[in-house]
Amino acid sequence: MSKFNTTKNWEKIPLMTEQKIQNKRIKELEADGYYVIKLKLTNKNGIPDLIALPPGCDVLFSEVKKPKGVLSELQKYRLKELQSYGFKTEVYKGEYEK
Repeated sequence: MSKFNTTKNWEKIPLMTEQKIQNKRIKELEADGYYVIKLKLTNKNGIPDLIALPPGCDVLFSEVKKPKGVLSELQKYRLKELQSYGFKTEVYKGEYEK
């Protein structure tokens, strides 16, 4: 398959890659006020590529850590960012197996 569309006038117009289309859509959604997450690997096959959450929607982001686990600076930043959009966040620390 060619990376170009051929028009009637035989001009070659480059096709947008899926990555470029996704980036364009992310920018559009963020400009409309959504918090956008691009999913790379999930526990659900066939899940869509993007999640777009409007501010203040009822969603919970859960960061899972071992009992003595520590948040990285980036994780702290992301939790604060999510809270600034009105989302609920938690740091869930599991228990050691007995």
